[in-house]
Amino acid sequence: MPAPDADDHVRGEAGPLLIEYGDYECPYCARADQLLAELPVRRVFRHFPVVSKHPRARVLAAAAEAAALQGRFWEFHDALYADQGRIDDPHLWQRAERLGLDLERFEADRRSQAVAERVERDFRSGLRAGVVTTPTFFLDGERFSGIPDAALLERLRA
Repeated sequence: MPAPDADDHVRGEAGPLLIEYGDYECPYCARADQLLAELPVRRVFRHFPVVSKHPRARVLAAAAEAAALQGRFWEFHDALYADQGRIDDPHLWQRAERLGLDLERFEADRRSQAVAERVERDFRSGLRAGVVTTPTFFLDGERFSGIPDAALLERLRA
């Protein structure tokens, strides 16, 4: 099982630790995000862009990382999953603007080598952990693929 890194994106302060590999263009990831939103868990999100199915997945991951550099990762994350139909550049800029991000910095950061390396690091950690599809979750050493089922959701509520 992958272990949390010091610079992972973590949401929540209590509850079981759930490590998630996701793709912002994946409709199953968006559904999983909705199901997990209100659960008492500590969620680690890592990028796993499946570009063979989702051509903008890496671009979207880079945009989320650029938002993270301005302290707005989770807000941008939520905005991407809330409206997967609008993922081209003008819509990314609109999201960044609504979040009060510096647009010039956002643009430079999302195209930077450092951001590309961060996304690639997440992706490679997923490969090492056996991730082959999105979403994939790790809880207590177990891997779960796909939208969380009732049994997994119940474990997360406990």
